[in-house]
Formats: sequence, structure tokens, C-alpha cells
Amino acid sequence: MLIVTGASGKLGRKIVENLLRHVSAREIGVSVRDPNKVLDMAASGVRVRQGDFSDAASLRHAWAGAKRLLLISSNAAATGGNPLAQHATAISVAREIGVERIFYTSQVSSSATSYFPPGRDHAATEAMLAESGIAWTAMRHGFYAASALMMNKRGFHTGKLEGPEDGKVAWTTHDDLAAADAALLVGDAAIDGPTAPLTGSECLDLADLARVAGELLGEPISRTVVSEEDVKANAQAAGIPDGAVAVMLGYYRAAHAGEFAATDPALAKILGCAPENMRTFLKRNL
Repeated sequence: MLIVTGASGKLGRKIVENLLRHVSAREIGVSVRDPNKVLDMAASGVRVRQGDFSDAASLRHAWAGAKRLLLISSNAAATGGNPLAQHATAISVAREIGVERIFYTSQVSSSATSYFPPGRDHAATEAMLAESGIAWTAMRHGFYAASALMMNKRGFHTGKLEGPEDGKVAWTTHDDLAAADAALLVGDAAIDGPTAPLTGSECLDLADLARVAGELLGEPISRTVVSEEDVKANAQAAGIPDGAVAVMLGYYRAAHAGEFAATDPALAKILGCAPENMRTFLKRNL
């Protein structure tokens, strides 16, 4: 059985939708904290069970019969939790129940010295997988295109993108990554260890996004550099948790250092077509 964790989230849902194009529903199981959020999957014949990364017993039940496990990385750090403890529990349970291969949603910034906090967590998790004794594949995703909208929602509305110094990013859509993840999960040719960067084919910084968005909207959008201190103060005044602020500031530092700028044809090869570019994505979503 193929098991997908975090199936109620944006990426997880899309992965399950893609899996259903490859295999029958009875071959798919999902593990979610709240099964009520995926009643549609249960109705389609997908096995739905409650599972929480902080509760090993729940994972044993949710993952029973798993041959391949797609472990979607925890975002617990954004709210003060410990994603590495959760990942350690997940890997331990997978080993205990005899999972043959773990597919982990990593990221291109994966490095013990990354400026991006999740990048350091991804590197630590990949190290755990390497020591687990289980076959594993770490899908090194490009930075989500949807994050460009989320981080700059106010700026696109006001016509002024503000933030600290940044750098080029190979923005990559959830749709493309979900399709690739599903293909890898069901594929016969396994990739051992980290994949090549699974990214879009172009790199854009905030100034580029402002230009493209302005062309699409027919209104000028500026790019203004502001200090990290101002960004932090504004975020804290808005009640954003410290963990989320650290991730946000880490993004700018990592982008400026070029951590998200790698491009590779690997994603296009898996998809059999070119990844969606940012202009098309913005046109659909702005």
C-alpha cells in the first residue's frame, strides 16, 4: 500500500489526486490528524486513518500495510513545535512496521548551514533517513510559487513589494511538484537519497515579480528594499509568531545567498513537459 501523510494539506491533497491517476483507490492510504477533512477521499475508496506525528501508536495504525510512505515534512516549527522530533518518530515507526521506502518532501535549501530554518531541518531529516536502514528518496522541491503570492499579497494589492534584500528564486508550483511526487512514489526506477533540484526553469527575484505582475495587471508595481528590523517589528506588531518570523527573515537571507536559485531539468523529465512558469502562474492567481 502507498501511504501519504498530511493528505489534508494543499500538497498532500494534490499528491493523492495524482496517485488516483496511476493506481486504484484501494492501493492508497492517507494519514491525517483530522479524518473529517478528507471525507471526500474516503468516499472515493482511499483508506483514511487518523495519524499524528507526535503519537507513534496512531502512526502504527494509520500506516499498517505500508510498503511505500510519502512523508510530507512537518511545519511545526512555525508555531513553536519540533519538526525534527516528529520526523524522528515517523521514521522510527516506518522502520518498525517494515516500510520498504520513504519518500520525503525536502527542499532545494537543504543544508546544515542554510540561512532558511526549514532548510536546516530538511538536512537533519535527510541525515536521519540515511541512518535509518530504510531505502529513502528526498524530493528536493523548489520554493513554492504560492508562497510568492502569500508573502506579497499586500504588496500586489498596494502596488509596492517591500522586503529586505533578496535574490533569484526558481519558483515551482504545487501542481507540478505533486504530479512529480506521485510519479516517483509509484515509479519502478527509484532514486536513492536526494533528488536533483525539482524546480521551475526560470529564476525571479522580487523586482522581477513586481515587473511581471505589473505587466499582467496593467499597473506599475514597485520593489522597495526595507530593513530586516522593520520587517520583524511589523510582523511582531501584527501578532505573527516568532517561529514564523524567523522563517520569513530566513527566506530573504537564503534567497540573497542564492539558496533557491538552482534550476535543473529533472522536474521536466519526470513530468514529461515544461514546468509552469511564473508568468502563467501569476496570471491565473493574481
